[in-house]
Formats: sequence, C-alpha cells, structure tokens
Amino acid sequence: MLYLLAVIGALTIAVLLWRAFGPDRVNTAPSRRFVAPDDDPDFLRKLGEQRKKKPDDEE
Repeated sequence: MLYLLAVIGALTIAVLLWRAFGPDRVNTAPSRRFVAPDDDPDFLRKLGEQRKKKPDDEE
C-alpha cells in the first residue's frame, strides 16, 4: 500500500513538473478572437453614425 501511494505521489509531482517546465504546447486551434458586436468599438461607432443619419420616423 505504501508503494502505491509513493508511485501516485511521484507521478503527481512528475506531471506538475512537466506542466511547469516542459515544452510549450502547440496550439492546435487557430488563435482567432471573436468579439461580440456590443464589445466592438468600430461596430458601435458605425451604429451611432447610422442612427444620426437616419430620420426619426420610427418614434
């Protein structure tokens, strides 16, 4: 039983050291960042310009 705990502890330490100091991971997914429209400053600026140009017929 003691050997089993020692093996589990050694594996845990090995995995933690590998994660901390091992080689960097290769990004398999493309690093594209999607921005929601309400977070995109260009979208909000264009929306504001469109609202200023549009007549107030809807109200």
